[in-house]
Amino acid sequence: MAEYKVVEKFISINGEGRKAGQITCFIRFQLCNLDCTYCDTKWANTMDSEYELMNEREITNWVISTGIKNVTITGGEPLLQKNIDILLKELINYGIEIEIETNGSVDISKIISLGEDNLIITLDYKLPSSGMENQMNLDNYKYLRKVDVVKFVIGSYEDLLKTEHIIKKYDLVERTNVYLSPVFGEIEPKEIVEFILDRRLNGVNIQLQMHKFIWDPEMRGV
Repeated sequence: MAEYKVVEKFISINGEGRKAGQITCFIRFQLCNLDCTYCDTKWANTMDSEYELMNEREITNWVISTGIKNVTITGGEPLLQKNIDILLKELINYGIEIEIETNGSVDISKIISLGEDNLIITLDYKLPSSGMENQMNLDNYKYLRKVDVVKFVIGSYEDLLKTEHIIKKYDLVERTNVYLSPVFGEIEPKEIVEFILDRRLNGVNIQLQMHKFIWDPEMRGV
């Protein structure tokens, strides 16, 4: 059995992405290799973060016990967990629908082929305001499928300009799903909408982190 460092598991609605608004089981893993300026889960990102060791069978049994078919695997950076592919295969074998949120710096090629029917990859592109843009693994874009998502978290007008550049350079709208999301409290969503309209960015989606509007933005476990 493989073991994974789980810092949090809970049931809520998915606040963003292709399954926004749907109920899901969240599994958050310890440790991240980035340090984004706007990160709202820094408490989970270091070797000192408290965790519960769970194997793939225990995690899968917990998900099954909830009666919920969606699971969101997040962090931290979940692809830093050794043997993450074993857990993903276990969940897929039970027909569980997985979204894995990854920060864009880690190679996705080993997990992308595990199952298009049951696995969505949401891949971040870290923009200038994150302070982590130089960590992006741009080879990941050649693996993206129609079911996947590239997410741009926008904190400034400079971020919007870079977003447009990356979308066009990698032909992302034609290849996958593209979502733009404001850094909560840093930029008005209206500015993003106006940019999309002005630049005629067809096929681009704007999203708000709905869990931060339903609950206190600092609340965990939602």
